[in-house]
Amino acid sequence: MEIAVLVVWAFIFLYLAFKFIQAICLVPTKSAYVVERLGKYKCTLEAGFHVLLPFIDRVAFVQDLKEETIDVPPQQCFSMDEVNVEVDGVIYIQVVDPIKASYGITDYRFAAMQLAQTTTRSVIGTLDLDRTFEERDIISAKVVEVLDKAGEAWGIRVHRYEIKNITPPLTVKNAMELQVNAEREKRAILAKSLGDKQSRINRSEGDMTEMINISEGEKQRRINSAEGKAEEILAIATATSEAINKIADAIEQPGGDQAIEMQLNEQYIQQLAGLSAKDRKIVLPANLLDFNQWLGTLGASNKQ
Repeated sequence: MEIAVLVVWAFIFLYLAFKFIQAICLVPTKSAYVVERLGKYKCTLEAGFHVLLPFIDRVAFVQDLKEETIDVPPQQCFSMDEVNVEVDGVIYIQVVDPIKASYGITDYRFAAMQLAQTTTRSVIGTLDLDRTFEERDIISAKVVEVLDKAGEAWGIRVHRYEIKNITPPLTVKNAMELQVNAEREKRAILAKSLGDKQSRINRSEGDMTEMINISEGEKQRRINSAEGKAEEILAIATATSEAINKIADAIEQPGGDQAIEMQLNEQYIQQLAGLSAKDRKIVLPANLLDFNQWLGTLGASNKQ
């Protein structure tokens, strides 16, 4: 009997020690402990050291105040054009009111996930399939708006919602890939044609510029040649005029006529030296033996 009594007292002592130790609370940073006294909400313990009343107070809920992520499982959604797509995402939420998060809803994580799924289905149902890939921001913003309104009663704040994947059926996916390839080939052909067009324009402009430069150069060459010939003709005319003036002055001098006549006779005789050339026609006076007649003819020619 004594041993049984000792065992009972030891058990009671250990139980009391456990309860007293359990009454000491060390709350970590970014955490909140919701305390109940005799089943009724008493207070919310923030980070630090706290002591509770044994057997009366207890920690009913422990809330993590850090931002957390919740994966939204894949779900089947129908777009406005009746195409079935599979959508999944992730929610970034944070507890801002530990009391509402503890007593306002049974499980705010599950509730946020379910509400995100239903809102996603509703928004995708108002969009065509092509727009669902382009309007992810609209879908995310709508889900965040709905969750924020519900989160006021749940004591949570939804920071953002991101859609991870939008997976269409295999047949639609293949059709979309064909469409994308066709668009890509179309853009490539268009870019090639525009490049070829620009290349031809550049080539024609280059040829035109080259022809203009050549014509301008030819024009300038002809102008320079014409000016050179004009200067040459002017110089020859000037020299000839000066020579004629000098010859006229020489003729007016005493014995000038005889000198001129002798020079012309010499030139005439020099020309006769070339009569032996082939295919040359020669006109001779009637009397070849009369040299004086030759000279007379030469003299008449000179006087003319």
